[in-house]
Amino acid sequence: LRQTHGLGPHEMTRMYEHHDAVLHAVREGVLIVGGEGRLLLANDEAHRLLDLPADAEGRHVLDLALPADTAGLLASGRVATDEVHRVKDRLLAVNQRPTDIQGGPPGSVATLRDSTELRALSGRAEAARERLDLLYDATVGIGTSLDVTRTAEELAELSVPRFADFATVDLFDAVLSGGQPEAATTLRRTALSGIREDAPLYKVGERIPLVDSAPQSRGISSGRAVLEPRLAEATGWRAQDLERSAQVIEYGIHSLIAVPLRVGDLVLGTVSFWRSDKPQPFDSDEVALAEELVTRAAVSIDNARRYTREHTMAVTLQRSLLPRRLPEQDALDIAYKYLPAQAGVGGDWFDVLPLSGARVALVVGDVVGHGLHAAATMGRLRTAVHNFSALDLPPDELLALLDELVARIDQDEAEESGNSPVTGATCLYAVYDPVTRLCTIARAGHPPPALIHPDGSVEYPDVPAGPPLGLGGLPFETADLELAEGSRLVLYTDGLVEDRERDIDVGLELLRTALEQAGPSPEDTCRAVLDARPPARATDDIALIVARTRALTPDRIAEWEVPADPAAVSDVRAAVSRQLARWDLDELGFTTELILSELVTNAIRYGGDSIHVRMLFDRTLICEVFDTSSTSPHLRYAAMTDEGGRGLFLVAQLSDRWGTRYTPEGKVIWAEQPLP
Repeated sequence: LRQTHGLGPHEMTRMYEHHDAVLHAVREGVLIVGGEGRLLLANDEAHRLLDLPADAEGRHVLDLALPADTAGLLASGRVATDEVHRVKDRLLAVNQRPTDIQGGPPGSVATLRDSTELRALSGRAEAARERLDLLYDATVGIGTSLDVTRTAEELAELSVPRFADFATVDLFDAVLSGGQPEAATTLRRTALSGIREDAPLYKVGERIPLVDSAPQSRGISSGRAVLEPRLAEATGWRAQDLERSAQVIEYGIHSLIAVPLRVGDLVLGTVSFWRSDKPQPFDSDEVALAEELVTRAAVSIDNARRYTREHTMAVTLQRSLLPRRLPEQDALDIAYKYLPAQAGVGGDWFDVLPLSGARVALVVGDVVGHGLHAAATMGRLRTAVHNFSALDLPPDELLALLDELVARIDQDEAEESGNSPVTGATCLYAVYDPVTRLCTIARAGHPPPALIHPDGSVEYPDVPAGPPLGLGGLPFETADLELAEGSRLVLYTDGLVEDRERDIDVGLELLRTALEQAGPSPEDTCRAVLDARPPARATDDIALIVARTRALTPDRIAEWEVPADPAAVSDVRAAVSRQLARWDLDELGFTTELILSELVTNAIRYGGDSIHVRMLFDRTLICEVFDTSSTSPHLRYAAMTDEGGRGLFLVAQLSDRWGTRYTPEGKVIWAEQPLP
């Protein structure tokens, strides 16, 4: 084809006639396929090997009644080197090269070689074909999953009845859990396949003792297959279990090949092939076939073992980074579900974070991708959210800090790996205040929350989406939702509503339907949502939180406006004492009066003219002092000669927690005390 490029019609005709004569004399099959997939030329050997019709030239290769994989290879024009293809009763080795690599016309040239006549395992052609077929099927049929047990079952099922009447796979326990086998005295029966189900062999799951005289033990020690052509005469094999071996002989099993399941120097277990119905015992040629069969399967089992180990490590890491239990708080009734993907682990996470003033933050996030990197990145982001939430930041400011962190993670990885990976993460952060029933939400590229009103109606509130984390340069926006008591806020990751086969809008409508039919409790809501999911294999993690709102009743809230006058401190102390008596918290009177005295005094001295005091009777007694100053006090040790500096020290000593949070009007200094 390359030589005909640029020639005239007469020259091309002569060129084709010349090459046609040469190609028909070649003992290998030769095919020339044009760029559009039409067969331009096939020599006599190719016609014979592929059983092509006489008018094959000029037709598309997909229309020549060839096997699908062979026709697909010829139509694709891709590079192939000694690919084995089965065409009727032949095994063909196919080589293919494109013709346009150096500027030639589009198309490809393929050569075919009949490898059916190879006699690697037997002198007879029919037996060789059967054994090559078995090895070919083992190559494509063993290791279809990264599950150790399933891979062992595929080996046993493939061997029966084509090679043996019964096949068993016994592995060390460490292999099943993904570990590296060490010195052990027992194996575990992992797979068993046979022409009948009543054979007196060890059942799947049973432990099998390793006896030095047994063929399996000898094979593991030597690293070679062990043949026992006549089991009735094999005293070493019978010594392993006298009663069971007698039952096996009586059943009619008379010959055995035991092959160690080995990858390099690592022995994973052993495979045993048993013969009963066929009267001839196994021979040396069949030992070679058994070794080849087990060698191919051993690679797949070891790959599954390595995957199991890495998957177990990733799952362990992921679970250690997710919340073990939810913190105690009274603002929300919460139920949650976490469903990991069936393949790999992801970076979905969620959190419930108690904040000052009886408020609670809800977080749900998703790191793009799967594996250890996604799980580790998720842990870093979750820890960062914990730390940022302790600063009592508004949701939009917290997401801005998280955005900078993801950008730094990407930058660090780019410097280390030399490329520019993008971590990719989304997050939704919501803060609910049970005093005002106000929920402030911001999201960074995350799916919108769903809201179930007390009457059962469902809506998706309008919360600005914001860019995903790590992009930078764009601010995040918040939305304020006033929630009636008993409303349910539903937060989730995209695995719940997105799928490769459907649009996210369809997933959101399915979620809405499920929420409309859900029961009133958060647990009922979670169950209804997950039950409504299609039964397809989960390809992504799912994190789901349902939070039903509570409100702090007015009888548990006390508030006072305080003038900026030091004389007002005594009035505050008196009012506090009376309120604590109404709440039956007289035991906290002294410490509460002292805490508020110090906080109000500081506010009068440094905080401006407008001062507001609030006490909340929740799981703890919360004292808050609001002022219009943005200056934050600092805890310090006062010197002996200092006139002040001891107030916050007393507050810190008398309360469980204290801190400062900023508001648009100024700041709040708060302190919490445990209830008696």
